[in-house]
Amino acid sequence: MERFLRDIFWVTGPLTGAELLDRARADVLPLWRECRRIPALRRILFGRRYLRLDRAVEGYARLSPSIRREFLTYTVLGLKEQSTLAAKKAEDLRRAAAAISQDKINLAREIAVSAMAELNDRALEERFCFLIAGDVIYNMAHRVPRPEKSTGEMVRGSDLDIVVVAADDLPADAIQALDALIYKKKHYLLVHPDYREEVDYLIKDFRRVREQTDFDTFESMVACKIMDESRLLYGSRALFQQVKGLLHERQVPQRLLHLEAAAVKEREEAEQALLAPEERFSAELYNHLFFTQEEGEEIY
Repeated sequence: MERFLRDIFWVTGPLTGAELLDRARADVLPLWRECRRIPALRRILFGRRYLRLDRAVEGYARLSPSIRREFLTYTVLGLKEQSTLAAKKAEDLRRAAAAISQDKINLAREIAVSAMAELNDRALEERFCFLIAGDVIYNMAHRVPRPEKSTGEMVRGSDLDIVVVAADDLPADAIQALDALIYKKKHYLLVHPDYREEVDYLIKDFRRVREQTDFDTFESMVACKIMDESRLLYGSRALFQQVKGLLHERQVPQRLLHLEAAAVKEREEAEQALLAPEERFSAELYNHLFFTQEEGEEIY
């Protein structure tokens, strides 16, 4: 196998894990194991690992992307003699992912700006804040076609996670009107052939934010994680700072760092298990460590 892979790289130059998989025509887990064991190969990871909360994991904490996704999408491999070429390819891919992420953030901002413009009440702009979260925040967005969760419609890569926080004393009809406008734009972006973008959004008032910072259920933990990683997309900076201030007051960032440390430890143990000698290795036993069924998450 080592000679086979070396021959591929001599012909092609450095490849992503997905490109190598296509040429090697092997199962992905054995290929990952082989690439980790060959001293002549250089692996370059671009992007980053970050915390994801998953009901299926004990303690809820794991790292994203999964080992499989990291290998296929965010790893460049090549021979040691190709180190310079591999580093350039990895940097080019990193820049491309950052550009896609910024394009998607800009589209999300257009949703917010146009929805508020259609509300046609300037005073409301300081009563809402739009937050953007998800892999675009980490400059790791992609445009690989995939089915949208609820409809099965094919969409172009990473979704847009938008959370709208409303001031406590806003009338219900203003929130309902904004909800209807965003939903209309969500549907348009999903079905229009020039976009095919998935938008996940949620509107909640500051009272709900206070409740969620109790950090005492899976749903509240996910909500806090999203708010902690989020950036201000549009709207009231003062309200946004209130959200961030409340998270710090309730020590949410420290709790998330504790979970991330547990996820890092779990990843290290998973990789060690997956690299176990053949006589101790079983794909059926360890596949759950390598591949996560659901890379997405709900927003609350």
